[in-house]
Amino acid sequence: MTEITASTRVEVRRGKNESTMALIRRFTRRAQSLGLVREMRDRRYYERTRSKNVEHKRALVSKVRRENYNELVKLGKIDPAAKKTRKR
Repeated sequence: MTEITASTRVEVRRGKNESTMALIRRFTRRAQSLGLVREMRDRRYYERTRSKNVEHKRALVSKVRRENYNELVKLGKIDPAAKKTRKR
């Protein structure tokens, strides 16, 4: 079994009378001790950072939506106490 991550290599060789489960346990322990398990979990849902322009445009859109919603609430067209439901 071999795991290659950021130039870190974990390799375990099976002993003469070693079971497969013991080999897997040894590999897992070694990978955890090197911090690979934590690193893989952190990378799992990696999301790159957005540019300032993209963040700014999203902020403007959400501001306009919020203003429209507040205007409709003031006009009495939307009840803010009503439960919001979203179909998925």
